[in-house]
Amino acid sequence: MVRERTKKLRGGHYGRGFKAGRGKGKKGGSGNAGMGKHKWIWMVKYDPLHFGGKGFTSHHISQVEVPINLGDVEYMYESLKRDGFVREENGEIIVDLRAAGYDKLLGNGNFTVKSTIIIDKATEKAISKLSAIGSKIENDGSSA
Repeated sequence: MVRERTKKLRGGHYGRGFKAGRGKGKKGGSGNAGMGKHKWIWMVKYDPLHFGGKGFTSHHISQVEVPINLGDVEYMYESLKRDGFVREENGEIIVDLRAAGYDKLLGNGNFTVKSTIIIDKATEKAISKLSAIGSKIENDGSSA
């Protein structure tokens, strides 16, 4: 009975080298060996960030403004009141948008409630619309 070629080559090292044909084939190194050489194409295709990221990293904290329109304040007025961001002091209505998490008041839409609005920044359009109905804007304790 003659052994087949594969069986003959399994133990020796002439036909396929020492370890080839024993189950794992010819690996070309284990793990990440050869990523910069013979496994380069695999790395570029399946692991493009293998040697590190690309581009620049921003190391400063970016401050993102959270804006709100006058029309949105009008629309959300009841929910702001329910959540405690609208209060009444000395007969004057105060809307604290800074405490509600907003940084800038934009002038799109209409606001009809005469009140004092507390916010850090406001556009000229928002200020003119509010002053037309007799409202004020306060930022850092000073009126705008």
